[in-house]
Amino acid sequence: MISLSRRRMLRLGAAWAACGVLGGSVVSVGASAAAGGQPIPGGKTMPTRIIPSSGEALPVIGLGTYRGFDVSPGGADYARLPAVLDALFAAGGTVIDSSPMYGLAERTVGALLSERHPRPAAFIATKVWTSGREAGIRQMNDSFRLLQTDIIDLMQIHNLLDWRTHLPTLRDMKAAGRIRYIGVTHYSSSAYDALESVLNTTPLDFLQINYALDDRAAEKRLLPLARDKGVAVICNTPFGGGGLLRRLASTPLPGWAGEAGAVSWAQLALKFILANPAITCGIPGTGNPKNMAENAAAASGPALSPAQLRELIALA
Repeated sequence: MISLSRRRMLRLGAAWAACGVLGGSVVSVGASAAAGGQPIPGGKTMPTRIIPSSGEALPVIGLGTYRGFDVSPGGADYARLPAVLDALFAAGGTVIDSSPMYGLAERTVGALLSERHPRPAAFIATKVWTSGREAGIRQMNDSFRLLQTDIIDLMQIHNLLDWRTHLPTLRDMKAAGRIRYIGVTHYSSSAYDALESVLNTTPLDFLQINYALDDRAAEKRLLPLARDKGVAVICNTPFGGGGLLRRLASTPLPGWAGEAGAVSWAQLALKFILANPAITCGIPGTGNPKNMAENAAAASGPALSPAQLRELIALA
């Protein structure tokens, strides 16, 4: 388990570069290969966007662990996961998002990170997903144990479940240095009214929501509100739950895709969400190293133009 002092030393030692602008959003174009942690030999840089509540830079493409990391050691699926993390870190990504509801994912992430020496100081996000104060504390303590860390970067109240009860606990944990950021999540546009109410009344660091080329309801009010309130936004379904890519599989890529630095519909889907200045980071889920490398590569290249965005929306 990485110690509190070591974790802070790793973060303090990270080299943040000067900020620029990409697609209307503040980014750092020269962040270390593992922002806030250990660079990977031969690793690349990834554009980053600022977490408004702190000014910390966060790489714009991360990794979701739903399904892909819910696997037991010993099988072929598990054997591929170290290479998934290699691909994330080598591209300059650091964000790894998990949840107690993702089966074995927290345990898997903790084991795979801790078997590396030194352990990469990835930006670890997870969630509390239960009712009641004591149950929430027990679940979050389990997350620390499973992830094998003394500090969790981002603790999120999953689907707003009993959020009024959990929020004071999260604030106490943040004040004690056990977590660095507080957020709320949801996966459905049916919860947007509730999320708007929370954002309007409650100081938060992060919001994690669904947003994709074929799921754009968040554009109307929620994303502008998050930006106005200084809340970082993590996009948890950049591929529309998978249906978007299946529908587009037989459609040729636009002729301008190569100029935009995209070789697949997955990359165009990620470039679409990053074109919105309110989005801080996208976390496509995968247990495939090739897909992770392709996803991370979507962060590079020019931002999509308004005309390109309109064409993508029409195709979707």
